[in-house]
Amino acid sequence: MATRPRKTAEPEPDQAQPDLAAFEASLKELEAVVQRMEQGEQSLEASLRDFERGVQLTRTCQGMLASAQQRVDILSARTGQIEPFVTDDDAR
Repeated sequence: MATRPRKTAEPEPDQAQPDLAAFEASLKELEAVVQRMEQGEQSLEASLRDFERGVQLTRTCQGMLASAQQRVDILSARTGQIEPFVTDDDAR
């Protein structure tokens, strides 16, 4: 009787890599939305649509970043070297 290889705790390759392309696409679209709104030449209706889309994109990007931060925290805990994540904004 053949034995099955043991599964490891590591995620599958597709799950191991964050969807960087999706994050970058969302961020690029968000930047375009912000640029259109900053120009101030849209109708109120178009501005509201862009605002709603911008909120959706912001939430999507924040979710992806939170997921990535969680993965970093988990990996850091495995190595025993947990250090707080400091952004440029935190340093001010």
